[in-house]
Amino acid sequence: MKIVVYGPDKRVGALRDGSVIDLSRAFAKYRHEAKGEANASALVPADLAGLIHGGRRALDDTQRALDHLAHAHDAKDPSGFSVVFAADAVQLHAPMPQCGRMACAGSNFTTHRDRMAARSGHTVEKPFIWGFWKVSDPAGPAGEVIYPARCNRLDYEGELAVILGKGGKDLRPDQLKDHVWGVTLFCDWSIRSPREARGPMNFAVPKNFDTSGSLGPCIVVDELDCTNIDIETFVNGQRRQAHNTREMTFSFGDYLEYLSRDLTLKPGDLICSGTGEGTAADASPTNPDGTQPPDLFLKVGDKVEVKSPQIGSLRATIVAK
Repeated sequence: MKIVVYGPDKRVGALRDGSVIDLSRAFAKYRHEAKGEANASALVPADLAGLIHGGRRALDDTQRALDHLAHAHDAKDPSGFSVVFAADAVQLHAPMPQCGRMACAGSNFTTHRDRMAARSGHTVEKPFIWGFWKVSDPAGPAGEVIYPARCNRLDYEGELAVILGKGGKDLRPDQLKDHVWGVTLFCDWSIRSPREARGPMNFAVPKNFDTSGSLGPCIVVDELDCTNIDIETFVNGQRRQAHNTREMTFSFGDYLEYLSRDLTLKPGDLICSGTGEGTAADASPTNPDGTQPPDLFLKVGDKVEVKSPQIGSLRATIVAK
């Protein structure tokens, strides 16, 4: 099942055969026509956070509604509202739960990590878990990414994100499967230069600005193994990255354990995989003065696509502030 957030009211839908199906209205139709009961929208909420909090029951009700719709005589709910829309006729938004928090893994693929370290004149003796929180609202699956005014080297990082369906604290890696609700694509936009003053904590400001992440196009639920997802990144049609989540140094389960130590994770929280080799920063040479040539870094007008055959395509256009 591919879950999307669509339209001016940011309702939750299912992407199927080039159409978006409004899940709450489809369930109301099922209840009315198959069971003769009144609308029970609380069982399949119209918002993404509500659907996630509804757990297994909400997904099962959703599937019943979709099965019923496939054999229905029309595509109207009991109030006469349309249930099905052409996917290219509605706006898709980032499938980010309103309640969600986004934790991003850092340097979590070997070649990318080693290349970044070599660029700085360092060697990686023993990898360790680290990362940062993204606090800005992500851009949607065909959205615009604002080039920050303070930046002169903007980079892309294609990744996978898992969305948690269950919360918890002090979790174990082997509990990952029970806690993952679905998976989606993510692009981490990063300011590589100028660099912030070094210090123990700088609020991860190179990673946080308006539209500093893109998310989508959908959340795939009940179909995929998050430990084996192919991801590619293209800039203006040129492939720059190709990796698989099985190559992660630390698994999603490792991050689940690390992040939940003394901190309660909540349904709707996201964990992002980190990125593989092929970013502009790890693929560009370093000049004697420590700068990097601008050739591979993003410019205003560039078009970036992160894609996976299992999930779909997440596109973005870089625009001036």
